[in-house]
Amino acid sequence: MTDPAAPSAPDDPIPAGDLGAWLDAFPATLAGEIDADVPCGTCTGCCTSSQFIAIGPDEADALAHIPAALRFPAPGQPKGHVLLGYDEHGRCPMLVDGACSIYEHRPRTCRTYDCRVFAAAGIEPDEPTKAAIADRVRRWRFSHGDPGDAARHDAVRAAADDLRTGAAGPVPTSATHLAVAAVQLSLRRAGEGR
Repeated sequence: MTDPAAPSAPDDPIPAGDLGAWLDAFPATLAGEIDADVPCGTCTGCCTSSQFIAIGPDEADALAHIPAALRFPAPGQPKGHVLLGYDEHGRCPMLVDGACSIYEHRPRTCRTYDCRVFAAAGIEPDEPTKAAIADRVRRWRFSHGDPGDAARHDAVRAAADDLRTGAAGPVPTSATHLAVAAVQLSLRRAGEGR
């Protein structure tokens, strides 16, 4: 098995892990109950793609490690919810020398972010600022350790198709929302025996 932390050619596939285990953990990760266990290696795509990082008022440890000057109130959210922005190059200001300077204290949004959701749903981020994430997504390859995993993977992709066309409700407004909604819909359908 290839070590995802090892340098590789730009088009080499990267093992994304076992799809069944990933899907089983997804609800708890999305809820912030567990951290996403993403084999990032040296990839900093999510840290360099002009993303705002939401931080809740209950995240005292993260807030203590992010200078107040870098935070601003989150529009439409209750008081105490803030955002961490990015610099003129789209990089998180906490990214120093190619690594997260507050990794052990990073916000929940960072702890739960998992770009493999795009690969699971067969979707690529299409925003120009997300090119590094899209490159990584094209390289992810899930393994199917259980005989039913291939069918589960197909179900996530089918849910994405249904969401794209509006057959499963309102069309999500971004590739991220679409990918997350596709996984959630496939899990709901599986729970309903559909």
